Amino acid sequence: MLGSDLAMAPLAAAELENRGYDALFTAEINNDPFLPLLMAAEHSQAIRLTTSIAVAFARNPMTVAQQVWDINQFSGGRVSVGLGSQIKPHITRRFSMPWSRPAARMGEFVRAMKAIWHSWQTGEKLAFEGEFYNHTLMTPMFTPPNNGCEAPRVNVAAVGPLMTETAAGVADGMIAHGFTTPKYLREVTLPAVERGLETSGRERSDFEINCPAMVVCGTDEASFKQNLQAVKAQLGFYASTPAYRPVLELHGWGDLQTEANALTRQGRWDELGNLIDGDILDNFALVCEDLAQMPTAFKSRFGTLIDNWQCTFESGDAETQRQLLTAIRNTEN
Repeated sequence: MLGSDLAMAPLAAAELENRGYDALFTAEINNDPFLPLLMAAEHSQAIRLTTSIAVAFARNPMTVAQQVWDINQFSGGRVSVGLGSQIKPHITRRFSMPWSRPAARMGEFVRAMKAIWHSWQTGEKLAFEGEFYNHTLMTPMFTPPNNGCEAPRVNVAAVGPLMTETAAGVADGMIAHGFTTPKYLREVTLPAVERGLETSGRERSDFEINCPAMVVCGTDEASFKQNLQAVKAQLGFYASTPAYRPVLELHGWGDLQTEANALTRQGRWDELGNLIDGDILDNFALVCEDLAQMPTAFKSRFGTLIDNWQCTFESGDAETQRQLLTAIRNTEN
């Protein structure tokens, strides 16, 4: 993750590229996700640039298409866009935008954005008409220049089967949630992906699954314990969210969501990690006390389920991190 501090973005982007990451991403939390990408594009050479995620429904297809197109052209074609729906209260109360049928709306959002890019690339008349979005006006004055880059790739964030199927039907990839398990990926995510790919006439090799799979590891006992507590706290926070209850229910842990949610309502946020026992932790995170064994263990657990790992582990040392990334990449061979 690049981070949201614009002043630090140039140095951070150069450092991430130097450490050997294939891509960096920004997130829409308390800052705009596109501005840091522009800074990163200026201060890097080859690393891929993406949002993970930008809130789609806070915008419209034309505004996102324009921003992503501009940064992609500036970077020499290194940009992809990760889109997420967020949840209804944020869309209607924070962004004051409409909310309805999020999976259907997201599918149309992606199709509209791709239609806009196609018009800009080919000069064909823009004629997208849908249920939620209509884009039928594009004059030469408002058509951006094209330096020959391919259109940006699009990834859609998805947890439930309907949004996952939608992503596989219209997008180039999906971003799975960190609050997932190998069982959920195998039994819910992958079947939904296959259904979506069937509707679009594509193969699994045409679609990327990105996932910030959680890892508990450390360079020594102290750092391992610190990382362990941080991951348990993060899992407890996710467990409190009603939208993620189906993941827990697949394992028979639905009551955990009720209990975690009750703690948040009482303001007892610091206690959420205490709800995560060893069995739950082992299902949601790869726990590996020996850092040297982590790449092989990670590949064994997630290698057949996901294509790209959004790195969730930081060793605290640049050279150690570089060696770790190299080892993970080498397990592919």
